[in-house]
Amino acid sequence: MDTTIEIKGIRDGLLVTLPEGEWPAAREQLLVTVTSKGDFFRGAKVALQVLDRELGAADLGTLRDELAEHEVSLWAVLSGAESTRMAAADLGLARELTAHPDPTDPSATALDTALPGEEAILIQRTLRSGHSVRFPGHVFVLGDVNPGAEIIAGGNILVWGRLRGVAHAGAAGDESAVVCALDLAPTQLRIAGHVSVSPSRKGKPKPEMAHIREGQLTAEAWEKKRS
Repeated sequence: MDTTIEIKGIRDGLLVTLPEGEWPAAREQLLVTVTSKGDFFRGAKVALQVLDRELGAADLGTLRDELAEHEVSLWAVLSGAESTRMAAADLGLARELTAHPDPTDPSATALDTALPGEEAILIQRTLRSGHSVRFPGHVFVLGDVNPGAEIIAGGNILVWGRLRGVAHAGAAGDESAVVCALDLAPTQLRIAGHVSVSPSRKGKPKPEMAHIREGQLTAEAWEKKRS
């Protein structure tokens, strides 16, 4: 039985899927996860998939209040149990995710080829000291990230410019995430639970990519891979 909480970035925030098992244990695991990844969840809107658990309004209301204490907003509860869906409705919570445009709708614009995509945000400006960006998917900055600015992303971080601030990719625990920049010299670099501080630069800046290799956070030249 899978006991891992699944966290996915969606258009409306985060989709959190609880593992199978008794409700008290799953609820406690969720709260521990939120507490341990405070920077990632702070200010997030969460849709919670509770599977076929039969929960009442008291169960959901208590959890909503507990998440609010961590600055997390519970806006939807997804479940196959009708009693749970009714309890969510009683609390004013959504019971399904916001529908995406129907590709069969003739008024919708369709691509000739459907390609899978992931949630990302594009920031076309320089992030200055005091600026903070938190996003559950990938973050792409077309500009510089100055000292005193921070980016916390659930996915990858790509900076088409100088990265001098704090960058935390894979903030929900994704060790496959990467941080790329034309000039990679952050005051602090994190990928999942791995932390590094940039050493003093030697030579001219060059595009680099930081990632986890064999359990270590390392940076190497960011260039097109040749077959």
